Amino acid sequence: MALGDSYTAGPKIPDQHGRPAGCERSDRNYPALVAAGLGLRAAEFRDVSCSGAVMADLSAPQSTDHGVNPAQFSALTTATRLVTLGIGGNDIGFGSLITTCVQSGVKYQLEKRIGDGTADRAPCRGRYVSDGTDEVEEKIEAAGGRLTGVLDDIRRRAPGARIFVVGYPAILPAEGTDCTAMGLAPGDVDFLREKERQLNAVLRDKARAAGAGYVDTYAPSTGRDACADPDVRWVEPLVPAAPAAPAHPNERGERGMADAVLRTVGAAD
Repeated sequence: MALGDSYTAGPKIPDQHGRPAGCERSDRNYPALVAAGLGLRAAEFRDVSCSGAVMADLSAPQSTDHGVNPAQFSALTTATRLVTLGIGGNDIGFGSLITTCVQSGVKYQLEKRIGDGTADRAPCRGRYVSDGTDEVEEKIEAAGGRLTGVLDDIRRRAPGARIFVVGYPAILPAEGTDCTAMGLAPGDVDFLREKERQLNAVLRDKARAAGAGYVDTYAPSTGRDACADPDVRWVEPLVPAAPAAPAHPNERGERGMADAVLRTVGAAD
């Protein structure tokens, strides 16, 4: 059973399938590849992930541009034996955060081009962090609290299932600030990288505290971020060179995530 958001669903990766169409699930996303790797028949596997999903959409229907996805939890039964869960990014508004930071990056580049030596190298950070308060970090902590409830709910609905929380792959370089393909000011590359790592750490810690497994997709994707060469990257930049949504995994990335899930599940056997 696969639950999750767009990083699970695989928007724009061919072939898109399943209903509703607005969930944008790919038949080459990591859940499909994990199912194939485990030798599961079609009747033994369900992928109910949906692009745009937040944790609340696990227990309630989710409206999309093309149809309504039933509550993802409705697919769980007492017969469910394996659950993967990839969620949390939308709960902290990571997509809108990237959009805001890209807009700030455009302003930084313009100021730099006209020779303004006072251009803020981390303008986006300044919009979210002030007077010792980090708005994004607060959202991450809140999402962690919700995840604890989500995992308890999965356990109650599928008491015999092994549960694995799947973290997010590297979107930005693991070090340095050179990321032209994402259009960010250099200091905001650091900022967004830090936020993704914080989110993954909270997902990991909450999963382990609940007795679930955690799948690290960040480590194996290091060097394969959106700013890496097109022939190695797992995540596409703002203007994708391969079929994928901007700042989302491509088919190579979904394959890498599937391999990470299979390794973790195998090690837990």
